[in-house]
Amino acid sequence: MIKQTVKSALKLSAGIFPESCAKAHYYIKFKKKLNLSNPTNFNEKIQWLKFNEFNNAIYTLCADKYKVREYVSSKGCGDILNELYGVYDSPEHINYDALPEKFALKCNHGAGYNIICDDKSALDTEKTNRQLGKWLREDFSSLFVEPQYKKIERKILCEKFIENERGGFPDDYKFYCFNGKPYAVMVCKEREKGTPKFYYFDMNWNPLPFEDTVELISKNDYPAMPDGFMKMKAYAIKLASDFKFVRIDFYLLNGDVIFGELTFTPSAGLDVTLQEADVILGSQLKL
Repeated sequence: MIKQTVKSALKLSAGIFPESCAKAHYYIKFKKKLNLSNPTNFNEKIQWLKFNEFNNAIYTLCADKYKVREYVSSKGCGDILNELYGVYDSPEHINYDALPEKFALKCNHGAGYNIICDDKSALDTEKTNRQLGKWLREDFSSLFVEPQYKKIERKILCEKFIENERGGFPDDYKFYCFNGKPYAVMVCKEREKGTPKFYYFDMNWNPLPFEDTVELISKNDYPAMPDGFMKMKAYAIKLASDFKFVRIDFYLLNGDVIFGELTFTPSAGLDVTLQEADVILGSQLKL
């Protein structure tokens, strides 16, 4: 109860005292003070970027899951955009009868605002609309002080449902790009099982000792570089050129690259799972 009260208080004050709120969130998560004057690790530097970079309109554009499509196209990467079925100002504008049997609904102004429908006949549309309406009313930027989401004009997107040949989710490939160059890729596998595993590789597909990759290294047993990896790397280089840091997310489906999103604050700069990566990735980010 006390913890929830603190979170609510921080959310309410985020717009007035954003830096103080960021410091409070950091201390709650890591039990140490946030050093914004001389940040060293990755999480600290992500916090620094919030207050020194994100006033640029390009961050609002690219954090917007709808308008980022304009940016991707402007970089010559429009061919990797997922098919878009519709864009809506409110849930009441969604014509479910006109949608295919499988689709994905998402709000454009934050993270985790996703509803995956793999069987329209089983979808409770009233419940879905209530959830979408609740998300649209939420100021995602205030939850953990992520100002790039603040000025986004809120929309609902409906996109093509992506699945592999087994009917499961395709693997995620998340490229950590620093000063315009991809440095590492995080591969997310087994999402459909509800217990995803995260593996890190450098740009030559050498495993990095972060998270679940440690187990792979000890066993000398990790997957081969997938078909399409070099294509994803090339797209990442094009899309990363304007940023000190950006994580570029792709799906890989039968060798075809599908754009996911651009992420500027992974885990809001509060990622406790990074550990060794926090230091190593932090050394790559030049402020």
